[in-house]
Amino acid sequence: MTPQSGRDLAKAALEAARAKAQSRKTPLGKRPATGTRQDPRRRRWSGPGADSRDPQPLGRIVSRIAVERGWNGRLASGQVFGHWARLVGEEVAEHAQPVALKDGELTVRASSTAWATQLRLLQGQLLGKIAAGVGNGVVKRMRIQGPTAPSWRKGPRHVSGRGPRDTYG
Repeated sequence: MTPQSGRDLAKAALEAARAKAQSRKTPLGKRPATGTRQDPRRRRWSGPGADSRDPQPLGRIVSRIAVERGWNGRLASGQVFGHWARLVGEEVAEHAQPVALKDGELTVRASSTAWATQLRLLQGQLLGKIAAGVGNGVVKRMRIQGPTAPSWRKGPRHVSGRGPRDTYG
């Protein structure tokens, strides 16, 4: 058998394709009827409509990943800390800071005992504002603490009693 040139191979391939098209009764270059070649819902070209392969906004991708991996709760609790001033208002945020959020209980430390009392009175309104900002169920209750007093206890050993404070009169 003599070796065929590239031109001869191309002619043979074209003739084979024409014969196959004739057996299917489809002219060469025309699309076959739907369902005969591939699934019509899956197309190989991109058209003017929306497609899952189109570039997506970063926020939409991050939201989808957070839902798939179950990070929504942690992200919502992070928003409480990150957007505290926007959620509760500038004046309250100036005198109170969130400390911890665990099992739906938000611990807030106030700058003074007067502000701690005020926050306890405003607790229902603050919970409503937080729920409107980050979603229901993220913060279910609040624990409000006053300012922490300085500790007189220094070092690993401690003797019970008044200690150095008894010299103050």
